[in-house]
Amino acid sequence: MDSITHLFYGGVICAAIAPKAHRRAALLAGAALNTVPDLDVLPLLLSDDPVLRMTCHRAATHSWLVLPLIAWAIWWCFKRRGGRVTAAPARWWWAIFICLMAHPLLDSFTVYGTQLLWPIPLPPLMWSTLFIIDPLFTLPWLLACIVAWWAWNKPLGQRALTVGLVLGVGYLGWSVVAKALVARQADRALVAMGLADAPRFSVPMPFNTLLWQVTAMTPDGFVQGEYSLVADHHPIVLRRYTSDTQALAAVATLPVVQRLTWFNHGFQKAQVRDGQLILSDLRMGSEPDYTFNFAIAQRDGSGWRAIAPQQLRWPWQASKRLPDMWQRIWHEPAQATAGNSGATPAASASK
Repeated sequence: MDSITHLFYGGVICAAIAPKAHRRAALLAGAALNTVPDLDVLPLLLSDDPVLRMTCHRAATHSWLVLPLIAWAIWWCFKRRGGRVTAAPARWWWAIFICLMAHPLLDSFTVYGTQLLWPIPLPPLMWSTLFIIDPLFTLPWLLACIVAWWAWNKPLGQRALTVGLVLGVGYLGWSVVAKALVARQADRALVAMGLADAPRFSVPMPFNTLLWQVTAMTPDGFVQGEYSLVADHHPIVLRRYTSDTQALAAVATLPVVQRLTWFNHGFQKAQVRDGQLILSDLRMGSEPDYTFNFAIAQRDGSGWRAIAPQQLRWPWQASKRLPDMWQRIWHEPAQATAGNSGATPAASASK
């Protein structure tokens, strides 16, 4: 999740567990504690390898095998110094421990993925039920922090923390239900297209959990479409896009390609630009705009030569599509309602 949400999320958790007399300090401590795992970006900035920076984020400092040790070290340090932690050591241990452990758990609900059991080399967990920034998810944590700060020594403060936790966790639960509803629709559409066994994923579109994007891999590329839980009453319209699968197969043994494929679960697009082979992470963005694009090889005669990875950026159109996305939440496109309801609505495109 975004750093702002982590501040309020951590503050509510810590303040709900710490003694009432320590509530304001716990709000600040929780915000600081929930920021600790993301400090891994600082040493990663020293590297000029963009693939390393991407794939090593949310690793060691987000591991449930490492964070208990960090929690104990923080708790032990403050307990030795006296003060609030010494006065209520059990409460503060659980506040510190749960606050730290909750950070990577929440991150696992985004599509970027979290290496929750690092150093075990499992692919990152990516339940992808929340967009990385979701105002409706952030709001209850924010309001709970404000009320608890203002009414720190009153029953209202505890009630605000409880309500914030219930609403925040409830919204998280709703996102899981929403994803399951979308997955059911996606399965039907893919079966109708003869892609029943195709690897697929769904992810909420920016800032909401009502409009979702579905992507599935095909032998020559991928299909992609959107589904609104509010407006859509017909099968998902899945558009076909091509990927240079031949070039991708030719460089499959390169360490950088293996690393990216492991990290993105194989949800990637290969294309050639100016003689360079570029891999785009399909999980973050939509055709043709993706957040992560890496040039990983240079054409060399009839083959490919590995190069130092470069993260490429080109002019995005995604921000211009936000108004259309908002309208898409509430309105089903005409192409989905046209034709026979039993037909498989699939459009074809090539990039």
